[in-house]
Amino acid sequence: MSVEVKRARATDPGPRALVEASQALMRSLYPPEENHFLPIEALDAADIRFFAAYDGDMPLGCGALHVKPGYGELKSVFVAEAARGRGAGALLLNRLEQAARDEALPLIRLETGDRLTAAHRLYARHGFAVRGPFGDYVENGSSVFMEKRL
Repeated sequence: MSVEVKRARATDPGPRALVEASQALMRSLYPPEENHFLPIEALDAADIRFFAAYDGDMPLGCGALHVKPGYGELKSVFVAEAARGRGAGALLLNRLEQAARDEALPLIRLETGDRLTAAHRLYARHGFAVRGPFGDYVENGSSVFMEKRL
C-alpha cells in the first residue's frame, strides 16, 4: 500500500463518503447530544484544513484541523474499516500535526468518544494525553478529551 495524504475538500465524493461513514458510526454509538461532529459543508470552511489519505484514487481516511485562537482542534479523523491497521491513521495525524505547526499553533486538542478505543491508542502513540473539557465542550460521560503540545 502506498498511502498519500493531501489537502482535499470534504464535499468531494470520496472524502464525503468517508465523512458520512464516520458520522453514521458516531450516530450508531452515541445519542445526538453526545455527537460533536461538524456538518460536511463546514469542513470546507476557511479556518479548517481538511486532508484525505489515498491509496491511488481510493480514499482511505480523512481528518481536519480547525484553526482556533491558541490551538488547533482535530475534527472528523476517520479511517475506513477496510484500511485500518495499514498506517493511514498515523499518516493523517502526522499531516494534521504539520498543518498545526504551519499555523504556528502551540497545541492540538480533540474530543472523541469513550468507545473508540483504537482511536485512543492511536492518539496516545502520537503523544496525545487525556485532559478535561475545553472550548464549549462539557463533561457528558462519553467524551474523551485529549491534547498534544507541539
